[in-house]
Amino acid sequence: MRIPRVHITQPLAGQQQLTLDAGPAHHLLKVLRLRPGAQLRLFNGDGLDYPATLGGGGVVELQPPVAVDNRCALSITLAQGLCRGERMDLVLQKTTELGLAALQPLQTQRCELKLGGERLDRRMGHWQQVLRSACEQSGRAELPELSEPATLANWLGQLPAPADDELRLVLDPEGDTRLRDCAAPGSIVAVIGPEGGLSEAEIDLCARAGFRRLQLGPRVLRTETAGPALLSAALALFAREGDDRIATATLFTTQVDFLNAGDLKVFVD
Repeated sequence: MRIPRVHITQPLAGQQQLTLDAGPAHHLLKVLRLRPGAQLRLFNGDGLDYPATLGGGGVVELQPPVAVDNRCALSITLAQGLCRGERMDLVLQKTTELGLAALQPLQTQRCELKLGGERLDRRMGHWQQVLRSACEQSGRAELPELSEPATLANWLGQLPAPADDELRLVLDPEGDTRLRDCAAPGSIVAVIGPEGGLSEAEIDLCARAGFRRLQLGPRVLRTETAGPALLSAALALFAREGDDRIATATLFTTQVDFLNAGDLKVFVD
């Protein structure tokens, strides 16, 4: 039986015994129905897993921490146009599993989702839970950085000057850049539009900020497909030591074939 991994926000370093907060305790005792003596792993984003034994009343006995060495060596930041409901959840979930470093939700011209006030607070809390669940499932010990939504213009205006080895990309079905033609970067920052895509003016705005117009395959991908496909392609093409575990990837209805010599093709069933 797989040992449960549970994210908590409480400090873990240097602790030998800990009383869990109500949320994690409820999840372990009432949802997973674990009994005293059950083995589990806790993490709080500090890069370590903490093996633990469940006691009574939500108390856990902690063992020495274990380093988790699965951080993606290629830092990828995704600026994702806001999309509705489960589509945004899917982007967050799958890109987290694949090793995303940071996600910036974007309010763009064609976004159908408008957020503000209490609705924004609720949505940010929900997205954070999606990230935590994806990290629990995938074995990540650090959560991706999630920023509050911003307009494309404001976000671009706040970007620092790019490093020499940073690759900036904006997905464009008519783009003239292919990943296979790019030099191996140290980091990637990519912009993906919402359901209706980015306007030509927005793509031009990105281009003026140093973003190359990337065409990711011969067909137009859904917004929730594009981010995971881009991460998979980048990891396969620019893999470094420790990141060579992806040769082919199947993502829901999208199959990315990286084994075709000299070419990269994205097939959508």
